[in-house]
Parts: sequence; structure tokens; C-alpha cells
Amino acid sequence: MAPRTKLAPDAVHHPVFARFYARYSEAVDLKAGIARHRAELLDGLSGRVIEIGAGNGLNFAHYPAAVSEVVALEPERTLRQLAVRAALEVEVPVDVVPGAAEALPVKSEAFDAAVASLVLCSVRDLPRALSEIRRVLRPGGELRFFEHGRAQGGVLATVQRGLDRTVWPMLFGGCHTARDPLGAIEAAGFEMVGHRRLRVPERGIPAPSSPCVLGVARRPALDRDE
Repeated sequence: MAPRTKLAPDAVHHPVFARFYARYSEAVDLKAGIARHRAELLDGLSGRVIEIGAGNGLNFAHYPAAVSEVVALEPERTLRQLAVRAALEVEVPVDVVPGAAEALPVKSEAFDAAVASLVLCSVRDLPRALSEIRRVLRPGGELRFFEHGRAQGGVLATVQRGLDRTVWPMLFGGCHTARDPLGAIEAAGFEMVGHRRLRVPERGIPAPSSPCVLGVARRPALDRDE
């Protein structure tokens, strides 16, 4: 695995985007059907879970009772404060902590599962972040992912590449629309258990962030790097 990198807990700072996201995210979740996908993403989880980029805590209410603890990492201060409030409203124990995905502030092999939900688009170093997720999972532990990414050809894929080179990351908190989450997860050494492609929202004119994938990958029981 790549050597760990130390990053400041508040290395991510997008106050304008954070306020916008906090104000409209719950309504968008319901209108676009994202809440339903969050519930599917987390269904059947148990044990200790680490969530990468928890935002304002919209996943928290969907964790099943079999989860004994959630360590929710959120590097953006405004969103982290909102996540702390959300954690107080759910029954599953949730500990919201600062930190960056590229340098997770937790011990190796400490978690039964990891959750990446609409976050891999915005991490600064995707391979390093996925390497860190693999490090903190126990052998055989699951990575649950719900991510938007590169369209499968056509005009939209071209538009995505153009936006990523220009205004989209600046306007949307470092987000990139043309990343390939499936390819990156497999390249990081995870075994793909299953996934399905979907569009969010299902109807209407597609946005650059509409192509999504929801699935499960697993850290191999016998890690190649060990």
C-alpha cells in the first residue's frame, strides 16, 4: 500500500458550497430518489463501520440496528458541525470526526465495513484514499459505494470532461464528474462483489452528475500487499 500522508483535519474548506449543500441536500435527496439509494446502500450492514465524507449526515438515519458503531469522517467544518447534530438524532452510535480520506485517523483493520457515498468524486487523491480505505478494513471487510461518475460514451461524457477541466470543481466543492469509481476501486485491490448502474434522477434531462453506480466490493481475505 502507498505510504500514509498526514493532512490537516480541515484541509478541505468549501464554505460557500457547504452552506448551499446543507440548505438543499435533504430536499434533493427526496425529489431525486437519493434517499432510497442510501437505504439500499446501507442495508444489511453490521459491526463497526467507517463512513468517508459523511457530509451533513444524510446517511445516518439509514444505518441498520445491527451496526454497533459508525465513525463518520468529514473534513469540511460546516458540514461536520451539521453531521454532529444529525448524529444526535439517530439510535445507532455515530462518532463524527475531522480528517481527510487520504490519511484516515484510525487503526488498520479496525472496521467491518466502509461506506463511500457521493464522495469519491471530490477526494484530492483517489488512489490514495482507496488505499486508506482498504487499510482500515479487516480482511474480507466490505466497501459499500454509491457514486456518480463517467458516462458510458456519448455527448454527456464529452461534456463531463470539459466541465472537470473548467468550472465544475470550483462550483461544487472539488467535485469531478468524469471519474471512474468502478475502475478505481478495482485498481485499489478490491474484489467486486456486485454493482448496478443507475441514473439520478431517473427521469428528465440528465445532469453531468446523473450517471451513478451502487454496489459492494470487498477487501480480499488474503491481501496481495501482505
